[in-house]
Amino acid sequence: MSGPEEDRFDEFDWIEQDLKPLAEGAAEALGLADDAAVVPGRPGFDLIISKDAIVEGVHFLPDDPPDLVARKLLRVNLSDLAAKGAEPYGYFLAVAWPGGATRAARRAFAEGLKIDQAEYGLRLMGGDTVWCWSAGPSAMAGWVCGRRKAVWPGQQLPTWLGSPIDIACRSPALALAPRCGHRLTRRRTSPMA
Repeated sequence: MSGPEEDRFDEFDWIEQDLKPLAEGAAEALGLADDAAVVPGRPGFDLIISKDAIVEGVHFLPDDPPDLVARKLLRVNLSDLAAKGAEPYGYFLAVAWPGGATRAARRAFAEGLKIDQAEYGLRLMGGDTVWCWSAGPSAMAGWVCGRRKAVWPGQQLPTWLGSPIDIACRSPALALAPRCGHRLTRRRTSPMA
């Protein structure tokens, strides 16, 4: 069991103990000492960025395991990269924890991120966390970055390659598609979920 002192939220402690290892020492992450990252360009490639948010009671249930919530957060973002034919590179995280969130829940959330970042080849590069003293719902947002072979700005991908979805289906990035959410779609109880 966890007590009030153990469950007290300390943003910098959570970053140091649970999130910093997810950066895997990447220079771009600046030691997670900043909300920003410095991502080097790669000649001949586009940087693709996407952001999605999930909210307790809308996208997941209050009793859903925190590790699966974390994995869902990454996967709703990774699917956007796959649709653009991009290979995952890194991600940013924003989390608003409600007053009742325990240390064990925060640690389980970080463990879920760790599992999927290893599976899909990306790492945490920055973000922000806050503690809400009210008992309101959890809210999280993820921003993912990926790379794909460059196309000229505004240029459509060649039709001989197929539709953007066809191209994404041939991308190594879409290896995640069959696993992208089937384990996370249980108990849909709301048309908004």
